[in-house]
This record gives sequence, C-alpha cells and structure tokens, in this order.
Amino acid sequence: MGKPKHYRPPGKKKEGNAARYVTRSQAIKILQVSLSDFRKLCIHKGVFPREPKKKVKGNHHTYYHLKDVMYILHDPLLEKFREIRAYQRKIKKAKAKKNDELAKLLLSRAPSYRLDMVIRDRYPTFIDALRDLDDPLTMVHLFAMLPAIDRLKIEVKRIHNCRRLCHEWQAYISRTHKLRKVFVAVKGIYYQAEVDGQKITWLAPHARQQVLTDDVDFNVMLTFLEFYEALLGFVNFQLYHSINVKYPPILDPRLEALAADLYALSRYFDANHRAAIQEPQVAGSSRSEQEQEESDLRLAQLQHQLPANEPGALMHLVQDASSEIEEDETTRNCKNLFQNKKIFLSREVPRESLLFVIPAFGGIVSWEGDGAPFAESDDSITHQIVDRPTQGHVYLSREYVQPQWVYDCINARIILPTEPYMVGRDPPPHLSPFVDDEAEGYVPDYAKTIRQLQAAAKSDIQPLPGTGNDELDNSQNMLAEGFINRTEAMEAAEKKQEMMFLEKQYHNELKMELQGVSSINKLNSEDTESKEQSLPDVEEQSAEDPSRLMMSRKKRGLYKAIEMGKQQKKERVEKLKERKRNIEAAQKSEKKHKKAQVS
Repeated sequence: MGKPKHYRPPGKKKEGNAARYVTRSQAIKILQVSLSDFRKLCIHKGVFPREPKKKVKGNHHTYYHLKDVMYILHDPLLEKFREIRAYQRKIKKAKAKKNDELAKLLLSRAPSYRLDMVIRDRYPTFIDALRDLDDPLTMVHLFAMLPAIDRLKIEVKRIHNCRRLCHEWQAYISRTHKLRKVFVAVKGIYYQAEVDGQKITWLAPHARQQVLTDDVDFNVMLTFLEFYEALLGFVNFQLYHSINVKYPPILDPRLEALAADLYALSRYFDANHRAAIQEPQVAGSSRSEQEQEESDLRLAQLQHQLPANEPGALMHLVQDASSEIEEDETTRNCKNLFQNKKIFLSREVPRESLLFVIPAFGGIVSWEGDGAPFAESDDSITHQIVDRPTQGHVYLSREYVQPQWVYDCINARIILPTEPYMVGRDPPPHLSPFVDDEAEGYVPDYAKTIRQLQAAAKSDIQPLPGTGNDELDNSQNMLAEGFINRTEAMEAAEKKQEMMFLEKQYHNELKMELQGVSSINKLNSEDTESKEQSLPDVEEQSAEDPSRLMMSRKKRGLYKAIEMGKQQKKERVEKLKERKRNIEAAQKSEKKHKKAQVS
C-alpha cells in the first residue's frame, strides 16, 4: 500500500499551508462554539475565508487563516457568546419543567452584548469608518423598506431603527449639502455623497411593497445588519457633533406620526442652529474683564508662536485657508443650484427621495398632505413635480415637470430647460452620472446637449473657426503696450502667416473641385486603396509577429485579453449606434405615416 497524499511522518512538525490554514470544522473545534455563533463572530470581527494555493484537505472545504482564528479566540465577545448559550439552556430547562415564572424571570434578566469595542477595534479612525460605509448604508436602507415578519425574525423595532438611522443620515447630508450624484435605476435610486473627502455610494430601494424570497438566508443578513446598525449609529453621532447638533435628535411627535421624519429632522437642525447662535451672544454680553484679559493673553502667545522670521510665513497660512475654501467650492455650487426655487410635490411622485434631494441642493420643498410647510395654492411656488398625464387644476404662475427633471438638473449642476420634461411628454434619456462616456467611447446626443448648456451657463463657449483672429491682429499693439514680450509677438505673427497659408490652400482646393480636377484624383486614389486592401498586409504582419513572439506566454495572454476587451467595447458602441439608427428610422416612418393619415 502506497503512502497517502500529503503524507507527514510521525513527530514531524506541520509546515507551509498545512500549518497556516485550517478548515471551518477545525476552526469551530478550536473555538468550541456552534456554527451559527462562529458565523456571527466572523461577521462582527471582519474575518473571511481564504483561498490557499495548496488546499491540503481538498477543494470541497472552506479554509480560514490560523491567525484569524486565534484573533477570535482571545476576543471578549467569544466569552459573551458562551455565556448567552449557557443562559439559553437554563431558559429551555425551565420551559421543559413547565416553570413559567422562572422562565419569565430568566428572560427578563437575559445577558446581552454590545459591539462598541469591536467597532473601535476594526475602525481606529473616523475616516476608516467612512471608507467602509457603502455596504452598511445599502443594507440599512434595504431593511428600512422591508415588512416585519416574525417567521424570518425581522422585528418591527429593528425596521423602525433602520428607518431612523436612514433619516438621520439623509438629514445630515441634506443639511450640509454633501450630495453629489443621483441616478434612478430599476433596482432603486443610487446616491453618492462626499463626506470628509470620502466618496460614499449607496442604493436605496424604491418605496413599494417588497416580496421576500426563500432562497435568501436572512439569519446571515440580520447578523450583518446588527453590526451595520451599530456602525451607522457611531458615524451619525460623530457627524452630528461635528456641526454642533445634539445626538440623538428629539423630533416633533406630530410630524413623526405623519411619517414626515426628514422634515422633522430639518426643523430640529434649524432649532439647534438658532440655539448655537444665541448662546455666544448671551455669553458675550455677560463676559467679564478677566476673560477679556485672558483672550488678549492667548492672542499675544499665538503671535509669538507664528514663524515671523521665515519669509512668506503668513502667505503660507493664507494659502492654506484659501485651499480649504477651494475644496468647499463644489458644496457652494450644490447649495445654490435650486436657490429661490419653491417646489411642490404631488402625491404620486417618490416623496422621500425628493424631500432628501431638493433641500440638499438649496431648494424649498413641500408636499400634499398634513404637516406640509405650505399648501399647493401658494402663489410663490415656482415648480410642481407631477407624474401623471393630465393635471386637474393648473396654476399659470408655476411650471409642471416630471420628477426626472430634478435628478437631471442635479447631475448636470445647472437648471435644465423644462420643455422636454413637461407633463404628458416622453422625457429625454436619464443618463447615469457614474459612467464616463469618453472612456466608454460613445457619447449620447443628450449628453452633448447638456455639455453645450453647461458651457453656455459658464460663458465658456469657444469661438467658431476663423473668428478668433483678433488676438493675432492685435499682437503688435499688445507688444507696443507691454502686455506681451517679443517672443510671444513673433509666435503670434507666425500663427497668423500659417492661418493665411491654410486659408489660401483651402480656397485653391475649392476652385479645383469646381473645375472637376479633384474628382479624377479621388477616383484614382479609390482604385489604389481598393487594390491595397485586397492584398494582404504582409509588412504589418511581419512587424507584429516578432513582437508577439518575443513576449512570454503570460504577457501574450494579457495582450490578447486587452485586445479582446477593446474589441468588445467597439462592438458595444456599434450596437448602441445601430440601436440609435433604428430608433431614428422608426420615428421617421411614424411621422410619415401620420402625415399620410392627415392628408
């Protein structure tokens, strides 16, 4: 009988992958916990399965790094889980003996655990927590829309907590104008915010009835949710304190009952802001002379600490301050997008999303229902968001637009014309702000239109070819007045001569085309080109083959994959162009058919 695979003589120490990695069953034996508790510990501590190069026990096992298992072994959470498991046995024993009083007493005193130290351990700094906030926000927004089902252990209290955390996060983003991109997709609404230099993207599902399937393990999702709730609570606490707002917020119970949580939070922010302004005024009026002397002393110390001997020291300080203002320029632009715009929401539009998005870009918003800041009959309303083909009562002092207009204005950062988005019309295509059109190789027509509107709004419209010669003509005058030096004037003169030569050449070609000379040349050139295309390009092949032959197999495969990616991108662009041509042809045929019917 031969030796088994991965044979190790007795007494020899484990080495390599056999010593570094353990299977899941081995990890459970080391930790002495159940499989469900092991999953919980791995999720809370951020431990995930590994893929060793050489799988010692076979390919059908899940492997963990031994260091990760030992890291869990020395965690206080493991002892807490063991204590809870032992306590649950006591409750089960009391219920089996039909001792209901003891079971109730034990349930009321059941031990619990907190994830504060786990979050502190996994995220040493606040920036680390912000970097890892995409998945927590998506998960919390998902559970905020789910129905409560006891069979799946989805409790009402947990759903309410998720809704509260979502509204607190949205209220902060809306108040500080940190929202940057919005895209409405089939899955839901994608948002992107920028907090402390970190771009955070999350997905919020549409507000409609969610159907839960049986092929999803909700126990694992609820364990993730437990950790994400604690993390988002800490993040909200830090963000609210950074803008001097008390956390958790105390909301108006009347607005909470009317499901107007975001509006209630905005009012809470306003109240805190007024209190923060009034407190310094009261403190300043009652300040004594001793405090004034202390402040003067601090100013004197600061002046001594400034690097006055170093040249340009104060200039560096001013530059630092201006750089901070430049970083905040995008926030200022976002804040002023819907400035002086009063928007009213009809009952059929996505209210929660628009209540979050419009104030984030400086607009004032109201809705149809109780608790609204202003009614539909208000004359100062500039826009009304409607998503139905006809409108009963129409006010002439406002514009009626579809909800897509708001999202497209946000992504374009300009107020777009409302005509394409009017009620009853098919709106323009809703372009994703997360796609780089130039990198993809296809720029939609509406994207070009938006760019033209952006250029017109910024007054950056470039002059037409042949109309920008004034600077070249005035080069000598500018040299005489001292605006430019001699070399710049010489360059301008050379450019002027080149443009004159090109203009003459263009006129000569036009004359030759009129005489019919160029047509003969074109025919000759087309014949030569067709002959060249029919013959195999031996020179190019001979130039390409040596370079490929010199590559290693790995680099050749990588080069082939790059070429395939480029080809796939070209095919995708061609498909889009073909689809566009088909749509245009269908539209033309429809127009012709309508004209024929009318005539």
